[in-house]
Amino acid sequence: MDKEFFEALEELSVEKGISREYLLDAIETALLTAYKKNFNSQENVKIEIDEEKGFVKVYSLKEVVTEVMDPAIEISKTDAKQYDKKVKVGDIVEVEITPKDFGRISAQTAKNVIVQKIREAEREIVFTEYSDRQGEIVSGIIQRVEKNIMIVDLGRIEGIMTANEQVPGEEYHVNDKIKAYVLEVQKNHKGVPQMLISRTHPNFVRRLFELEIPEIYEGLIEIKNIVREAGSRTKIAVYSKDMNIDPVGSCVGPRGIRIQNILNELRDEKIDVVEWSEDPVQYIASALSPATVLAVDIRADEMASKVVVPDNQLSLAIGKDGQNARIAAKLTGWKIDIKSESQIKEEMNTGDIN
Repeated sequence: MDKEFFEALEELSVEKGISREYLLDAIETALLTAYKKNFNSQENVKIEIDEEKGFVKVYSLKEVVTEVMDPAIEISKTDAKQYDKKVKVGDIVEVEITPKDFGRISAQTAKNVIVQKIREAEREIVFTEYSDRQGEIVSGIIQRVEKNIMIVDLGRIEGIMTANEQVPGEEYHVNDKIKAYVLEVQKNHKGVPQMLISRTHPNFVRRLFELEIPEIYEGLIEIKNIVREAGSRTKIAVYSKDMNIDPVGSCVGPRGIRIQNILNELRDEKIDVVEWSEDPVQYIASALSPATVLAVDIRADEMASKVVVPDNQLSLAIGKDGQNARIAAKLTGWKIDIKSESQIKEEMNTGDIN
């Protein structure tokens, strides 16, 4: 290693933001390992890097003893005096043992260590940069689509979307632009930073609303709850303390213009924006949107309710495969039993109503 090597080391330290001392310590440790490996040494060894003269020296550390039992780690007092005339039994002396071809080995080892440490440092910088982005929405380009996983280029970091985080029915193609919600930033088994991302998480919808609806971003409208069956339907309950603000109307906009970007991003997944209320009767009625509700009877001790809807609204209130009623129940936290007007009248006539 010559002076040019150390000058280059200094430049790399500044450019990559890696401590010069950290690199030198790593090089010394690697050279120590390289020496013991290449020369099958069992000695206690010390590596010395002289930056001014540009050389590396290897020293064997030997204990001064009266009688030498193990020459690899011990030296007699007589022999030790050639290195230090004032040496005493029990002292440690340094005996240079630098092999003739160790310069070549040390140069190659140092280069390998620097490459490795720079790679590690850059990975750590990327990890630190992205680790606080959990819970955000990121945009990237699809690099690869496999059976159970999708790889997304997010710039300096790679996004991983497993099958569970992909929306059923959505088609993904290489080079497509895509948005997703950041679940976690982690390192893989090789230490490479990765983002685990999702398009199915309910908070993906929450963040989209925060980005598209200024009143939500500014805190004038609060999202109380979101329940989602990704790719099919989402219900989102919103509320505003300001009586002058219509939370549902503000989110939807005239003719749905304000929510259109969200619908486009979710590829026309149905979204019901409903008004949250402390009154469970009002809240349950709103949660069954888009159906019209005539009456809600609640049993607070059981967190259960019976809802009456017009005959022509029954299937809409229940939804395909019971989806609308199911999501409304999850949104409100109440059990919901839906009956049509005709069913209620029939129960009243037969005395079967409860």
